[in-house]
Amino acid sequence: MPEATIQTAPKAKPASTAKPAGAFELPKFELPNFEMPKLEIPAAFRELAEKSVSQAKETYEKMKSAAEEATDVLEDTYATASKGASDYGLKLIETARANTNATFDFYTELMTVKSVSEFVELSNAHVRKQFEAAAGQARELTALAQKVATETAEPIKDSVSNAFKKVA
Repeated sequence: MPEATIQTAPKAKPASTAKPAGAFELPKFELPNFEMPKLEIPAAFRELAEKSVSQAKETYEKMKSAAEEATDVLEDTYATASKGASDYGLKLIETARANTNATFDFYTELMTVKSVSEFVELSNAHVRKQFEAAAGQARELTALAQKVATETAEPIKDSVSNAFKKVA
């Protein structure tokens, strides 16, 4: 049986929409338009939402203020601690210089010793003098360390106290 072949003429595409060969074209489809139902929110819920938003804003402002205060306190505390550490370091250097000078003076005097008894007497005097100096230096360093610690801790203590007052 002879087979019939139907030949159709190729359709010509309009020139304005011609795509380069191999270009992929997404299928075009439209989403259905769903209308959102208009619901009336009860006044009680609306008031609750507005109240919650205003409380959140107030809380945010309080937290922001507290954070700024804490930052200021920490900056002041750091500055105080830094100055105190510097003062303490300078006091240590001063103490070391005094002890070094006393030791050199002692050795200079030792060069002039003529007898063993004079050596013993000079050594005992130097040890006694250095012991008293060391005790005085220790008191000064302790007092300075306590002062620095108190000055550093005071702003933090005041800040924490103020924070608890605001919360209560």
